[in-house]
Amino acid sequence: MEWKIKDITIPNPLVLAPMAGITNEAFRRICKSMGCGLVVAEMVSDKAIGFQNERTLKMTQVHEEEHPISMQIFGGDVESLVAAAKYIDQYSNADIIDINMGCPVNKVAKKSHAGASLLQHPELVSEMVSAVVANVSKPVTVKIRIGWDFDSINAVEIAQRIEKAGASAITVHGRTRSQFYSGKADLDWIKKVKEAVSIPVIGNGDIVDIPSAKRMLDYTGVDAIAIGRGALGNPFIFRELLHYFKNGTYIDKPSSQEVFKTIILHHEMLKDLKGEKLALLEMRGHIAWYLKGMPSSSKIKDLCNKQKCFSDVLTILEEYFKNFC
Repeated sequence: MEWKIKDITIPNPLVLAPMAGITNEAFRRICKSMGCGLVVAEMVSDKAIGFQNERTLKMTQVHEEEHPISMQIFGGDVESLVAAAKYIDQYSNADIIDINMGCPVNKVAKKSHAGASLLQHPELVSEMVSAVVANVSKPVTVKIRIGWDFDSINAVEIAQRIEKAGASAITVHGRTRSQFYSGKADLDWIKKVKEAVSIPVIGNGDIVDIPSAKRMLDYTGVDAIAIGRGALGNPFIFRELLHYFKNGTYIDKPSSQEVFKTIILHHEMLKDLKGEKLALLEMRGHIAWYLKGMPSSSKIKDLCNKQKCFSDVLTILEEYFKNFC
């Protein structure tokens, strides 16, 4: 099951996709503990690195338990992107540098002329990747979408340019920028990219369980799969997939007590990382995801969101898991 990104060995084909505000050290370490082969940090701005923003620089540091890990950067200017990549190369203990060319949000794609907007400028893509590869020692990878919109799908051309520019792997999200996260990921285009390049390709989009993961791997032939929203409240998906790939059998879903203990652990890690106040605020979203689909959970989510102290949240959750799960 091992595969490589240049000289970095990845133990299995399971990748945690980067998600802004979510894939921080706490969540990454939990996913690693569940068997995730490669974790990708939430993207950081090249400009913020250039301005030596304290919060951003802290985000570039990783825990020893996280290797192998990829640090994702974004930007719309060659010079500042290279400067940020050089900083990661020299001062971050991440193993891989990933360039985001797939983010659809306006703040990135339109205001910063970065992310998915770069798909509209193939020559700039080549220039950016070549410049970064030439200035760092760590492997460089790129994440793309299949195109800006349905009238300009150019994933194959972009992927071939990225390979020619010296990148060591490509992640393809099977949607256009215009889709954002609606509709379905197009596996046909991911397959076409895989067939068009010789470097590893990671398939991304709509992987939420064993059947969807198997479909992505079997149909497209990709080397690995990246899971984003499918891991929200469900880091256990990596354990389930890893067991299936190794043994061909399904394992039991996590017990309610394991979910409860994971929530506690997640909060403790976030508190160590960001302090009590921010940890409480961020856990509101995570608790909603952890409880998704559980009986009578809507009222519990609302009640948890009103609490000013996480100890009160735990009291509510302890009672809930004892009586309803």
